[in-house]
Amino acid sequence: MNKPSDRSNNTQLVHADRLINRPQNGAVHEPTNNSVLFEFEDVADLEAVFQGKQAGHVYSRSSSGSAVALQNMLNHIEGGVGAVVFATGMAAISSSLFSLLKAGDHIIVSQYLFGNTLSFFKTLANFAIEVSYIDVTDVDKVAGACKANTKMVFCESIANPGTQISDLDGISALCREQNIVFAIDNTMTPAPMLDAKAIGASLVLTSLTKYIGGHGNVLGGVVVDLGNFDWQSFENISDTYKVADPQQWGLTQIRKRGLRDMGATLAPSAAHQVAVGLETLNMRMQKTCENALCLAEFFEKHDAITKVFYPGLQAHPQHERASHLFNRRFGGILSIELAEHIDVRHFLNALNLVICATHLGDTRTLALPVATTIFHENGAQQRSAMGIADGLIRLSIGIEETKDLIDDITQALDAVRP
Repeated sequence: MNKPSDRSNNTQLVHADRLINRPQNGAVHEPTNNSVLFEFEDVADLEAVFQGKQAGHVYSRSSSGSAVALQNMLNHIEGGVGAVVFATGMAAISSSLFSLLKAGDHIIVSQYLFGNTLSFFKTLANFAIEVSYIDVTDVDKVAGACKANTKMVFCESIANPGTQISDLDGISALCREQNIVFAIDNTMTPAPMLDAKAIGASLVLTSLTKYIGGHGNVLGGVVVDLGNFDWQSFENISDTYKVADPQQWGLTQIRKRGLRDMGATLAPSAAHQVAVGLETLNMRMQKTCENALCLAEFFEKHDAITKVFYPGLQAHPQHERASHLFNRRFGGILSIELAEHIDVRHFLNALNLVICATHLGDTRTLALPVATTIFHENGAQQRSAMGIADGLIRLSIGIEETKDLIDDITQALDAVRP
């Protein structure tokens, strides 16, 4: 039998639960375990698990068999040294950063952050953590923002909705040189697209709700430590969480402070749903990316569309970078601006197949007006600085037949022509 490393992405994903977790009784999925508490016949074992000296579960807020099984799979596909799952993607981000940062620290983040993530960083600043918003497409600007107390750089691989591509290679090299944690939100570019470990990222944080779950029916989030950062040099690690293996120090602190203390636990049933969705991730991403590129090229030639934002187009300012980073896949998110004489609401209401909804990474194609929904709280001035026009429409492309999507969009554009 071939070694796991010799198998294709599709095969590894389909068989990950069975081969990595080895469920009992011939099951091909790890069974869902809904027990909140766990019995120990010897109190010494209970004490050892509590103190981190022995693997095991003591209370399901902190860990369960279902959560650990999913963590094992997610860690495997990222090539990391460990993972922690959370109830949502935002819980993964907020819990991890609150666990690792303290008052007086400085963090550099992307100026193109997604609305909810940006809102969180405004909250983080209320705890005396200095936040600098920088154009992460240019590593020189990131370098210029570094300070003696800079502890982390946080960015998205592809920005939502403007599709700006972070200079991941350049930032990674800078963070290694400066001994700074490099955290990437790779929700838009999960493992089949981006090898975050190879580029030198420290942590990847992902909304499992999106492409990994894939069907709009479960919430979840994860942080994976890729083993590229030396936590022995990170002064914010508490002595309490300095376990035997220094590679686990960061995750141990996140698990204890972020998951146990803050309590955003992924339910066992949700972990099971995410694990099942994971099996088809690579195939769904392939069809999604193919559809998105076809639609972007269609929009680029249509006289009712004035701007198209998609890294797969030659005209995109970071097209070559995206080609290098994402294995010639360019993601499932694209944004468009309509000609001035077309009303955005009328166009969206005229769509029949494409669903007007907020979400991304679904099997179905979704669309929504950006400025009046997910970026409404940011205000006109900040939206302008982020390149978000009042009439910008974001589309999350699904796995439908390309022709059906083009036909629906064509009829909607025809319906709203003056």
